[in-house]
Amino acid sequence: MRAAVRRGAALTVTDVPDVVPEAGQVVAKTLACGICGSDLHAVHHLEHGVEIGRRCGAPDTIDPAQDLVLGHEFCAEILDHGPGTEKRFAAGTRVVSTPFAFGPLGAELIGFSTRYRGALAERVVLTEALLLPVPNGLPSEIAALTEPLSVGTHAVAVANPGPGSVAMVIGCGPIGLAVIVALKRRGIGPIIAADFSPARRARAEKLGADIVVDPAATSPHDQWEALDVPATLATFGMAQLSGRSIRDAIVFECVGVPGMLQNLLEQAPPLAHIVVVGACMEDDRILPVLGINKQMRFSFVWAYSPDEFAETLHALGEGAIDGTAFLTDRVALGEAPTAFERLAAPGDQVKIVVEPWR
Repeated sequence: MRAAVRRGAALTVTDVPDVVPEAGQVVAKTLACGICGSDLHAVHHLEHGVEIGRRCGAPDTIDPAQDLVLGHEFCAEILDHGPGTEKRFAAGTRVVSTPFAFGPLGAELIGFSTRYRGALAERVVLTEALLLPVPNGLPSEIAALTEPLSVGTHAVAVANPGPGSVAMVIGCGPIGLAVIVALKRRGIGPIIAADFSPARRARAEKLGADIVVDPAATSPHDQWEALDVPATLATFGMAQLSGRSIRDAIVFECVGVPGMLQNLLEQAPPLAHIVVVGACMEDDRILPVLGINKQMRFSFVWAYSPDEFAETLHALGEGAIDGTAFLTDRVALGEAPTAFERLAAPGDQVKIVVEPWR
């Protein structure tokens, strides 16, 4: 079968051995698979990612010397059932799933394991127990967004905003937009969104951001005082002494580049809750005493729970989330390497979905 393979430090489309299901697994035809920022990083910096995983205590599931089939944001159609399956869903059923398989090392992430191939391929092996049927005729390319949108659902759940919270989203790529969607579904507002890309700012506004800022022209942090959030220690102290109304501030960092955390320590308001969603893969430096003086909280979030994944799929199926606002292109498997290059370059792309059946 054909697959997009990370080989060396390059992505190539080539033939690989067909998939063979193990106990409790099904074989599925990939209908749509999104390209994630972690996929882009893996192509050129897989060894670095493996080392980070080891330092975190994650299972050692990747041998960088072997071919790696990427892809963990997918919608697929069941073709056949392996041994020991319950056959809960018939062949032909379209499904999504949290991207995990159960191997000798425990749960392994599909698309980041050289034992379990990802979905940037014509066919993929999936764990039957984790499958969820696609509801209400939801298009496959939209159903494939369940995985990245679930990241936003989880980030907002960790932030636990209250009815008076003011939220700021720094970076309006797929994850930043997913956070905006999750905030709006909770009725949180106003939401300030900041991104250098005019196209991404437009998508943020379409999805519900109340104030959209080009950080090249003005700082998004200029908005706090007008929204009853004291922006500095000086104005915070005066607000406390005068009995002025003070609203909670939550900042979602969805960029993931060095310098962002230090910038937020300096620019975000006192008592702000900083939720770090952007995955910075490089060493960074901060001055902690700034956060101490301003009594700030930091939460680092990753992925989602199975319940959050299922709830996000339900919201897509019920039309509570406009998935079309995330899609910027759909390409065939042979176009995957070019799509990776387009996403890696600065620009207006948000989510490109690969359709291997084309």
